[in-house]
Amino acid sequence: MNATAEGKKMQDLPPKGGYGPIQTERMKLRTILGAKSTIAFFLTTTVAGVYAYYLGFKKVRREQIEMRSARLAIWPALLAERDRAILKQMRRNRDAEAELMKNVENWEVGTYYGEPIFFLDDANQYREPLYFEHFAHADPEVVAERTGRHLFT
Repeated sequence: MNATAEGKKMQDLPPKGGYGPIQTERMKLRTILGAKSTIAFFLTTTVAGVYAYYLGFKKVRREQIEMRSARLAIWPALLAERDRAILKQMRRNRDAEAELMKNVENWEVGTYYGEPIFFLDDANQYREPLYFEHFAHADPEVVAERTGRHLFT
């Protein structure tokens, strides 16, 4: 219902001449790219992507080789430093044992009342110390912290 200026009520009606026809047939959409240009675009981007991947792969591979070479080059130095640290700690352990047992009669450092603890083939042969032998005279808190770090990292 529509109100006019005079206040009379007026019914809504269709426009003069009627409504337009209802569209029932299919409307063709406007195409941005055709089939050939879509395939060409796909192939171009694929080739460009493969080439970019190849370049990135070469760079990553080169860096991997460089890191492996650096790791192999420094490995002997790291082993030597580790061995040096172990020998220094074993020397400290030996000195601590000598200081601790200096008042015990017939005590010889590195033996148990004169009897060797380890039977080696050669007197100069080296035996890798066990983990807790290495920390024999260390603070228990330090040993616990190192053990946790060793087990969980």
